[in-house]
Amino acid sequence: MKTHHRIGKEIQGLKKQIIEVGQRNARYKNREDFSSTRNATVDPRALAIFEHASKLIGIDEPKCEIIKMLTQDDGVASTQHQIKMVSIVGAGGMGKTTLTNQVYQELKGQFECHNFLSVSRNPDMMCILRTILSEVTGQKYGDTKSGSIQQVISKINDFLADKRYFIVVDDIWDVKTWDVIKCAFPMNTCGSILITTTRMTDVARACCSSFVGHIYNMRPLDMAQSRKLFYTRLDSKEDCLEHLEEVCDQILEKCAGSPLAIIAISGLLANRENTIEEWDRVKNSIGRTLERNATVELMMKILSLSYFDLPAHLKTCLLYLSIFPEDYIIEKKDLIRRWIGEGFIRKEGRYTLYELGQRYFNELINRSLVQPVKSNEHGVVMSCRVHDTILDFITSKSIEENFVTFNGLPDLNTVTQRKVRRLSLQVGNQGNSSNSLLLSHVRSINVFGYSGEIPSLDKFKYSRVLDFGGFSQLESHHLANIGRLFQLKHLNLRNTRINELSEQIGLLVFLQMLDIRGTYVNKLPASIANLRRLVYLLTDTGVIFPDGIAKMQALEILKRVAVFKQSVNFLQEVGQLKNMRKLILDCEENTAAVKEQGDATGVKEERNKAIGCSLHKLWTQNIGSVTIWNHECRISVEPKSKKLMGGAPQVQSWMGFLINLQELQLEVQGVDQEHICILGGLPALIVLKMKVAAKGNDLLRVSGAVGFPCLRELLYHKVLFGGMDLLFEPGSMPKLEKLDLLFNAAECDSLSSEAFDLGIGNLLNLGSVKCEVRGWLNSAVSAAKAYLEKTARTHPNCPTLLLA
Repeated sequence: MKTHHRIGKEIQGLKKQIIEVGQRNARYKNREDFSSTRNATVDPRALAIFEHASKLIGIDEPKCEIIKMLTQDDGVASTQHQIKMVSIVGAGGMGKTTLTNQVYQELKGQFECHNFLSVSRNPDMMCILRTILSEVTGQKYGDTKSGSIQQVISKINDFLADKRYFIVVDDIWDVKTWDVIKCAFPMNTCGSILITTTRMTDVARACCSSFVGHIYNMRPLDMAQSRKLFYTRLDSKEDCLEHLEEVCDQILEKCAGSPLAIIAISGLLANRENTIEEWDRVKNSIGRTLERNATVELMMKILSLSYFDLPAHLKTCLLYLSIFPEDYIIEKKDLIRRWIGEGFIRKEGRYTLYELGQRYFNELINRSLVQPVKSNEHGVVMSCRVHDTILDFITSKSIEENFVTFNGLPDLNTVTQRKVRRLSLQVGNQGNSSNSLLLSHVRSINVFGYSGEIPSLDKFKYSRVLDFGGFSQLESHHLANIGRLFQLKHLNLRNTRINELSEQIGLLVFLQMLDIRGTYVNKLPASIANLRRLVYLLTDTGVIFPDGIAKMQALEILKRVAVFKQSVNFLQEVGQLKNMRKLILDCEENTAAVKEQGDATGVKEERNKAIGCSLHKLWTQNIGSVTIWNHECRISVEPKSKKLMGGAPQVQSWMGFLINLQELQLEVQGVDQEHICILGGLPALIVLKMKVAAKGNDLLRVSGAVGFPCLRELLYHKVLFGGMDLLFEPGSMPKLEKLDLLFNAAECDSLSSEAFDLGIGNLLNLGSVKCEVRGWLNSAVSAAKAYLEKTARTHPNCPTLLLA
């Protein structure tokens, strides 16, 4: 009987382990269809909520109160007294940072020097003080290096001694930190002000005791404000959800006026049906006992609901965000590449791994679990951050599930007996020694401001991700045995002290991402061509590539290639990369490199021809964009939309190879007859918009022999100097319908009406003419306009004329 009992218990234990392994496998390698992730793009409601939370809802009254504390009755900051201070105190998620930022934006224009900085729980004091010095003096951060913290403080003091400044110190966690930072702010009588934010009352008291200060206690949102914030997130008016009014108020009462809690719970409900039963289920899940508990416990319960509502693959992606330090700005591209390296994203359907990663990222924003920070001109979110309360939650979950191990954070009780799966090294060398951790099964190492020793790579045999970005202590010898990491997929060496890559790099046959920007590497080893799975190769413009890149057919992103430093073979092979999505070239001439290979003119022409042929081949494949840099100018080519736009000193000869180009927008320093012939030879060109900055009045003849067989729209502006230098001869631009000109009439060779005859009458298909005539000489302007009016009247098509 005892034996049977023992066997039964062992079987139960085995069943429990099997269940845990199955759940872990489902979380890491979820096979469900991607359709469970609803949105391919960021939901506008999710973006709108942060704007409303920061600018509208419940902000106006406390903002006015704080400004009144800091200023005199007339609204102008005092210049007769010492520094004024307000210390804002409140629980996490109450909107301290949001409120402070509104005050900062309102007042900063009145001060000579201003800065808004976040301290966070585990501050790097040298980094914080250098940031202050950089911001107030206008120096680059890299130029603020100093021997000690005391020296940096002294420099800040000296600079601010006679200046009126406004400094915000956000998120201070202990008095000891404040005691260091406050030394940087001199006691002057210029009317300077300080604002601090904290969760700790004793810290707020310490801040105010240092200067003439007030403590401002954050108040929760009232019911009307809470309701407004809630319905804004749902993108609904109250009368549209009238049947849910009662349960809505019950949910909001449990949120206790915390903006973050309201945003989190509304983000959860935004993905559910608007029925009483569904909302009741959410309300009951929050739990009645929480009405007697602290705000933090309430937030943890609400965040638990949001977390467990996620599909398995999004849970994994969210937990991964715990590797980043508090207040860290997370770049979307970097995050998605990390997810791919970790194996969190699995190929599905017609989407690339990166496209799937974008969908995952957008879904986390839509659910209000991460906050957008920066968007591009098209409204696409490019970076995000995790609110510290949410970070606390996912960090605790990561520790609980042994998902991430943290080193350098003394406040976290990481269990070191477990095998480490993902290691996040932060701040400094405090906390557990990495030598005491079981590293044999480490899957990824992530370094953020760490100053301790990095263990030998021999301990990381099974790692998939090594991200040393910004770790200035990393040198080439640390990568001596890199070839042994046969499972490595993601290697980030950006902004480290690496000066060369060994031939062993070619042994990393599974590597998908390599970033060496900001290093001292100036030449890639020949073995790099063995990386047949490499998708991202990111380098600085000075790096020389070996031949053989045609073997790397998985490459999708290649930047930044200095054209005139590479061999002709390499430039020709670029055109064979059939999966290339984004290519960045630097076409600035390297005189020394060209001279080494003999005839400078011949070498230049040979490379121009090689890269032109490659661009032509890429154009007919799947490439999404090509960016060409030349000096301080940039040209962007979008083959899929048949567009090319940007700026350059002159029309480039390789443009003549873009035979499928339909639209060209270009700003050039000058243009000559040869350039006109290059552009005229583009057989598919429909729209040409060209702005010319140089003066040059030499006639540029356009004829049937020059080309432009399909051109329908021409914009030609002499934006700075010079008269009109185009002359349309018989047979030119047979399909041109729209003509848009700008020139200076006073700078033409002759001021008679006949002198302005541009041959517009030879454009037989012309339907409209728009022209802006400039010039200090009224008679010249009048003569030019008279010619244009006469041409429009006598033209066979009688085109419409708009003069400016």
